Amino acid sequence: MKKILFFIFFLTYSFSSSAHMLHYNKFNKIEMEILKDGEVIGYNYYFFKEESDKTIVTNQLKFEVKIFGATIFEIEGYGEETYIKDKLVSFNSRTRQNDKDKYVELKLNEQTNEYNIKGSSYNGKASVESVIGNWWSHKILQTNSQISPISGSIKEQIVTFIGKEKIELYGKNYEVEHFKLISKDMSLPKDKRLNFDIWFNKKNALILKVAYSRMGNWEYRVKNFE
Repeated sequence: MKKILFFIFFLTYSFSSSAHMLHYNKFNKIEMEILKDGEVIGYNYYFFKEESDKTIVTNQLKFEVKIFGATIFEIEGYGEETYIKDKLVSFNSRTRQNDKDKYVELKLNEQTNEYNIKGSSYNGKASVESVIGNWWSHKILQTNSQISPISGSIKEQIVTFIGKEKIELYGKNYEVEHFKLISKDMSLPKDKRLNFDIWFNKKNALILKVAYSRMGNWEYRVKNFE
């Protein structure tokens, strides 16, 4: 039954994929808080700018994990996705993770209809069906693979519809659809494996919450959008 429901969801959004960016043209920004074990440790902000038929989505990410006052993990990054109508034509990011610099430089090759990627973890090509793995876009629930916005690596995935639910965030109630997103290859090391619970609000076309476990319980929550 769950597979049937997911198939219906997939078809519904696939048929409207050509108008995907229209869902987000109404937004100026989406603000997400990042929590670990119930404590706010950082943020993930998305900003939207329209220029004729071009949409630019910029991403700012920063969080810090401390134990007994000592920083054990920190990350700060910036990314920019450029779309012409509904087509991703470029993505660039720079990220500082602890003492390591990571990057992605992605461009659409119009002749081959593929993405050319130069990244800190991957150099090569990717299908245009792949999606940048950022949480602002519900297209991440429709694809078989995502591209890491930090390193450029390509990760194959399986998305399963769990059910309809109601959640409360920052004093507001939302009707959502709950999905599970996992790696297709579950033999990957746990620190490389995708394993997310995602709550999607169809009314606003927004992923409102993402949760996963990795050395603690993590959540990304939409605190504000406008």
